[in-house]
Parts: sequence; structure tokens; C-alpha cells
Amino acid sequence: MKSCYIVDVGLIGYAEAWELQKRLVTARKNGAIEDVLLLCEHPHVITLGRNGKREHLLASEQVLRQKGVEFHSSDRGGDITYHGPGQLVGYPILNLGAIRKDVVWYVRMLEEVMIRATAEFGISAERVTGKTGIWVRNTSDSNVSAVTEEKLGAIGVHLSRWVTSHGFAYNMSTDLRYFDLIVPCGIAGRKATSLEKILGRAATRKEVVQPVVRNFGEVFGLEMRETSRDDLLAQLQAQELNGEANLAPAQAVEIAS
Repeated sequence: MKSCYIVDVGLIGYAEAWELQKRLVTARKNGAIEDVLLLCEHPHVITLGRNGKREHLLASEQVLRQKGVEFHSSDRGGDITYHGPGQLVGYPILNLGAIRKDVVWYVRMLEEVMIRATAEFGISAERVTGKTGIWVRNTSDSNVSAVTEEKLGAIGVHLSRWVTSHGFAYNMSTDLRYFDLIVPCGIAGRKATSLEKILGRAATRKEVVQPVVRNFGEVFGLEMRETSRDDLLAQLQAQELNGEANLAPAQAVEIAS
């Protein structure tokens, strides 16, 4: 069974995490590192994917500054989304060529990871046709015909030479008010939800990370092995100094949201 390193970097700025992903992708293309699942949380940030529409950002620059929310354009697929504290973000850096060369399958499997992890809390999450991510039915309305789905987990990925980056965002105890600043994933009339809201109690990071990591390994057939951020950075620096990561750019693929 192939190995995948789990690296939990905690709270990290979006731009810093993106730069780290780029370094990891280059090293993975070169075979200098194993597959990596990078886990983190971000300070308040809104990101716009390559397929996104700027009009789906509902707040002005002044409002974003007042609320301490950064804005970044991204090379991932999909539309617009929000990241913030209380949201588990996973950035898999996988050589998909050694697993299965199928981008749609990959996105469906990221959904499967979150669906299985959610089931361990006694919650049924599901896919919705035509809408990437995982959804939970809102049954709080007594009018059965008015039942809608709320988004618990979002996906936006980028592939280059079959090496993946970006990934998934799973709402644990996210402050859902920040989603009011956008049209989440460009889907009007659909709200975000969180594990905490559904459970009616606090959802700790530790209790969410474990099922996510375990199910990630099972779904992709990988042996999950923990390593520290410092060890990963040391390994990256060593291979970069050796000049092993100078690869030509390749055609990329983006999917999601």
C-alpha cells in the first residue's frame, strides 16, 4: 500500500498555504516526496476560482476590510467560497496517475471521504446532482415541500500532470454569517451549514480530523502516516537545494466547487 503523509499545519494564511502547495506539487511531480494530505484552517478569506464570477462577491472592499476578510483569486476550479476558523481545509497533493487517472472520479471520492466522516456523527450527507460538494437536508421547516439542502462541505481542485492541489473545505464550527458576504459556490438560494449547527453542540477539530483522515486513507487506498510541518519543510528544502524540482510547466485541469 502506498503511503500518504498527514501534515497538520493548523491556522495558516491562504497565500502562505498556496505557496506551500506549489512547492509540494513540484516536489511530487519529481518524485521527491510521497503523497501528502495537508490539513489546515485559514483566517477569514474569500477565494474566487478560475470559473468564478466577481458579482458573486456581495460585499465591498470596505466591508471586507472592516470584517478582516482577505480576498484572493485562485487557480482552483469552481466559483467563490469562504474559508475561516472552525473549517477544516484539506489540500491533497496526490499523484493521481498512480491511483486512477480520472478527474471526475477524484472529485466524487473527495465527496465520499466527507460523506463517510459525517456518517460517523450520525448525520446523513449526500451528493446533489449538478452541485459539487456534500449536502445535508434542512428539515427544520414544517412544510415538507420546502425542504432544501444546505452545504456542509465544498470542493475545488486543480490538477497539473496528474498531481492534485487545492481540495476540500468541511464546516466544523464555522461562523456561517461570513457566507452572507458571497453567493456560496455561485449557487443562489442555497445556504451553508456546519457540523456544530446540525449536532446542536460544539464540534471539536480533533474529533473531526480523525474520521476525515481515516476515511481518506480507505477511499484512496493509502497508508496515512503523520509527519510534522518542520520535517516536511526540511525535506522540501533539501530537494530544492539539490535542484531536483526544476520541471517544465504542464497543462492543468480545474474542477469544482
